[in-house]
Amino acid sequence: MSDLSKVPVTIVTGFLGAGKTTLISHLIRNAGGRRLAVVVNEFGTLGVDGDILQSCAIPDCPAENIVELANGCICCTVADDFIPTVEKLLALDPRPDHILIETSGLALPKPLLKAFDWPAIRSRITVDGVLALADAEAVAAGRFTPDVAALDAQRAVDPSIDHETPLSEVFEDQLACADMVLLTKVDLAGAEGVAAARAVIAAESPRQVPVIELTEGVIDPRVILGLGSAAEDDIAARPSHHDGEDDHEHEDFDSALIELGEIADPAALASRIEALARDHSILRVKGYAAVAGKPMRLLVQAVGARVRHQYDRPWRPDEARRTMLVAIAEHDHVDAEAIRAVLLG
Repeated sequence: MSDLSKVPVTIVTGFLGAGKTTLISHLIRNAGGRRLAVVVNEFGTLGVDGDILQSCAIPDCPAENIVELANGCICCTVADDFIPTVEKLLALDPRPDHILIETSGLALPKPLLKAFDWPAIRSRITVDGVLALADAEAVAAGRFTPDVAALDAQRAVDPSIDHETPLSEVFEDQLACADMVLLTKVDLAGAEGVAAARAVIAAESPRQVPVIELTEGVIDPRVILGLGSAAEDDIAARPSHHDGEDDHEHEDFDSALIELGEIADPAALASRIEALARDHSILRVKGYAAVAGKPMRLLVQAVGARVRHQYDRPWRPDEARRTMLVAIAEHDHVDAEAIRAVLLG
């Protein structure tokens, strides 16, 4: 099989809640005749993103073309999960024209790039491009990078000082690997916030890449698909905090799956999730809830204290009506019983 017949793969990376699933949902619905396949990698055991994307399935991207890898970092489980999944997708008839990979918000993209050199797949697929999504409002607020000027001043005095947080390292690695940065939620950030976010991205990116603004994941697929970057052949130009390490750890982060019964008031649940972010340093909450008296399931997505919820589909007859939420935070801030107590009010 020649290089011209390689299936292009787009890696969609970005921090927790940056809008990766929203973007991929848009691409599925606007495939432009391409036969798509999607691999979704979750952090935690509750497959919310995969469930959302399954609901978007269309003839050019049927449900069997959407594969979820849950409860494991895709870049740490290459041999066990990623390679067999890609082989399964390449064996589909008809074969996909393009594969989209949504990484976990905590995944480092560079180890995944290295997987494309595995003998089993390297002659059959290529990385068309790496897209890094960045939440404009959050980046402008400085949530992913500390005070750069203060750190530079401290390092000038003592180069051994390192105040980078695990979150900033993940964010910087994602930017460093990107062929294009998509600045999301610009409507929430405002003009000043967008300018501030762009300044942060420019300061942290080791090379100049396009930065494109979008809202609700809406973008012309022709802008981001078909980049032809062959990123697997350009790994040296994509520096990482973890270069030289055989692998990396995710012990800086942890998740807790909280199961509750039916809830009475979605607004009250949202208020309690806000309290988790404010008082317990919870970074991300996602899942679904059963609302008493309502036939529809309530989908819940929260980034920090910003909570969104909407009814996404009816409960199926074979499903237990229950509330299932995953909370994600840095390791020392995950206390399942404390989180449960807050959610119960």
